[in-house]
Amino acid sequence: MFIRLIFICVILFFIELYAFQAIKTLVRNKAVLWTYVAISAVLFVYILYHLSKFDRKVGQTHDSMTTMGLFLIVFVPKMLIGFVLFGEDLYRMVMGGVNFFVDYSDRDTFLPERRRFVSQAALGLAAIPLGSLIYGIFKGKYNYKVIRTEIGFPDLPPAFDGLRILQISDVHSGSFDDPEKIEYAIDLINQQEADIFLFTGDIVNTFATEMHPWLETFKKIKEYPLGKFAVLGNHDYGEYLDWDSVDAKAKNFEDIKQLYGEMGCKLLLNEHVFVNRGDDKIAVVGVENWGKQFKKAGDLALAAKGLTAADFKILMSHDPSHWQYQVKDSAQHFQLTLSGHTHGMQFGIEIPGWIKWSPVQFVYKQWAGLYEHLGRYVYVNRGFGFHAYPGRVGIWPEISVITLRSAKR
Repeated sequence: MFIRLIFICVILFFIELYAFQAIKTLVRNKAVLWTYVAISAVLFVYILYHLSKFDRKVGQTHDSMTTMGLFLIVFVPKMLIGFVLFGEDLYRMVMGGVNFFVDYSDRDTFLPERRRFVSQAALGLAAIPLGSLIYGIFKGKYNYKVIRTEIGFPDLPPAFDGLRILQISDVHSGSFDDPEKIEYAIDLINQQEADIFLFTGDIVNTFATEMHPWLETFKKIKEYPLGKFAVLGNHDYGEYLDWDSVDAKAKNFEDIKQLYGEMGCKLLLNEHVFVNRGDDKIAVVGVENWGKQFKKAGDLALAAKGLTAADFKILMSHDPSHWQYQVKDSAQHFQLTLSGHTHGMQFGIEIPGWIKWSPVQFVYKQWAGLYEHLGRYVYVNRGFGFHAYPGRVGIWPEISVITLRSAKR
């Protein structure tokens, strides 16, 4: 732990050094420079102190989220400055070498001076993530979007043509800090015309008590003709803390499972239920969390026991890596899988029809929206809440409305 902290400090020191070089190139007033250095030093110490005090028996708190937000606001822009200036240093080294062998006698130093316009460009670029991260904390994290998607299936039972699914995921109630915004989001959910409500996990960050201040609000989610169903997410198991006892962890887990029921959802634990319309039926299948990098409690075979490949199935599985590694090629033929988990990393760029990018795509092949493989689909919800970074930039909190259509073969 100590060696890791030293390594982090060294990296952050070089980031600070490059940022100072950019400021120094543009600002000649020593009082301004020393003020910048003093503020940077205070923030550096404050952030490192609070990060080092993270308690694995307590987990994420609003204080730790504030520290993470401050860390990103301070260092992401400076990292961008460092990247630009490091690139210029490589250029200066090359030009210095050229000058040394071509006409070094006319140069006072080996390296050319740092160019003013490069520092100006670096600071201008850094202003973009700085402003975005601040906006994400104060506005973006509650910038709820209703995203509508329509999917066609040749084997969809006729009575279910036009079925509307409302999906939410990754509530992370322990992160909330604005009751008015949560009330607004629940009202937005209730304004949507849908037939069934599906919640794909992570009701809390860790503790069942995190949901208690918000439970009455979530109980206001209306009833749906075909019911309300849910599955567990990786955070619902309390895996990321050091518990005082096995019994305390088990009690918390039972309390979390009860929360889903209290908000009106039937929690599916490696099982399925049929929902009916007229003479037709489809199976709603729910597995516990299964993730490539996280807890593997999901049992697909158990959840689908008694179903055939001919049955139309909607699978709820919190982590989309489950679809990638087990579901999409399953002989059981799961027509539609609904997931969440990634949050789209709460940071990225989405312009429909033009660009869809987030750093999380380097970890998850399916990270936001709809994906298809041989007529089998997974829809990844971008998440209702937020975690770690107390904001969202470009990847907004999502309420999904998915319409199923009968498609000709």
